Amino acid sequence: MSTTTTPAAEGAVIGKDGLATLVDLLRARGFTVVGPTVRDGAIVLAELESADQLPYGWGVELEAGHYRLREREDGAAFAHAAGPQSWKTFLHPARVRQWRAERSDGQLVIEEDDTPPPRFAFLGVRPCDLRAIAVQDRVLTGGRHRDPVYQGRRSGAFLVAVECTEPGATCFCASMGTGPAAGPGYDLALTELVDADGHRFWIRSGSPEGADILAALPTSAASEAVCETARQAVASAADRMGRTMPDTDLRRLMAGTLDAPRWDDVASRCLTCGNCTMVCPTCYCTTTEDVTDLTGDHAERWRVWDVCFDLDFSQLHGGPVRPSARSRYRQWLTHKLGTWYDQFGSSGCVGCGRCIVWCPVAIDITEEAAALHDWADRPDGEP
Repeated sequence: MSTTTTPAAEGAVIGKDGLATLVDLLRARGFTVVGPTVRDGAIVLAELESADQLPYGWGVELEAGHYRLREREDGAAFAHAAGPQSWKTFLHPARVRQWRAERSDGQLVIEEDDTPPPRFAFLGVRPCDLRAIAVQDRVLTGGRHRDPVYQGRRSGAFLVAVECTEPGATCFCASMGTGPAAGPGYDLALTELVDADGHRFWIRSGSPEGADILAALPTSAASEAVCETARQAVASAADRMGRTMPDTDLRRLMAGTLDAPRWDDVASRCLTCGNCTMVCPTCYCTTTEDVTDLTGDHAERWRVWDVCFDLDFSQLHGGPVRPSARSRYRQWLTHKLGTWYDQFGSSGCVGCGRCIVWCPVAIDITEEAAALHDWADRPDGEP
C-alpha cells in the first residue's frame, strides 16, 4: 500500500505587529532601515523610523511612460511594483565625494573622504532587485576593478526580500528568470498574504544573521496550507506579467541585428535623456567632477553617475565615438542584453520594467527586442 506525505512547512508566520517588531529590532541593532513609503505622488525608498511609514493600502498603475498611485481596497504593504528608485541609490550613490583639498600657507593638503557608510537594512527588496544587487555585486566587487564605496556599503547590508504577488503591467521578470519568487541572496524573505484569514506574512531566513533576527520576532508556526497559499500567489503572479522578453538567445539576437532598420525607428523616438539608465538597477557608469571655491583654496572631486546616452560619454580628442541617437541607443541595449554576458556572465536586465515606465516617450525594451527578433526571423530578402 502506498502512502502520501505532506511536505514539512517552512519558516514561520508573522502579522503586522511582527513586521513592526522587525523594523524596530533592526533599528535597535544599529541598522539604517530603508523601505518603501509614499512621498510626492510615488512609492519611493527612504529611511523608515517605523513600519507605520510603509505604503499600506497603496498600489500603482503602470504603463509605458505612465506611473500613478492608486488606493487599494485592502491594506497590503507590498502590493506594488518597482518604483522610480532601486537599491542602487544607496549602494552605488549618484554622488560620492572622493577627496577634498585645502591650500593654507602655501601648502596643499589632500584628504580622502573616508566617512564610514551607514549599515543598511533594506526592507521590501523585490526579487528582480535582489538579482540586480547580485549583478552589481559581480560588476563592482567581483572583478579586478573593485569599487571600495560599493563594497563598504554592501558588506554590512541586511536584505529583507518580498516576493511579488501582484506584478505591474510593465513587469517581465518571469521571462528573465529573476522573479516573482525570491532567489538566493536574502537574509529574510517575506510573502504577504491578505485574504479572509487575515493579513500575515510567510517569513523564511536565508542566512545565519537572518535566522537570528527571525528567532527574535513574534511568530506562529507556518502550516503547510499557509505555505501553499503563498506559493500559489507567487506562481499566479508569474502568469500575470504585463510584458515578456522574446524566448530566444538575447546575446545572439543583439549580435546578429546590429544593422536592423529598427534601430533607426527607435532612434527617431528616443530623446537620449538617459532616464532609462538612471532608473535601471544595474547601470553602473560614472564620471568625475572637480569643483573649487572662488578663492581657489578649496577643491573637491566627486564621482557622479554617467549615462551612455550623453554625447560626452564617448568623447575623444576628435569628437564623440557615438554621435547619433541610433548608435547610443544601440550601445545601451546591446550591452544590457548582449555583451554584458561577455563581461560579467549574465544579462544586465532583470525585468523590473522601470526603463519602460520612466521613458518620457514610452519606449519599451521588450517591444524593441521583439521587433529585432521578428526582423532576424524574416525570410531572406524581406525588408
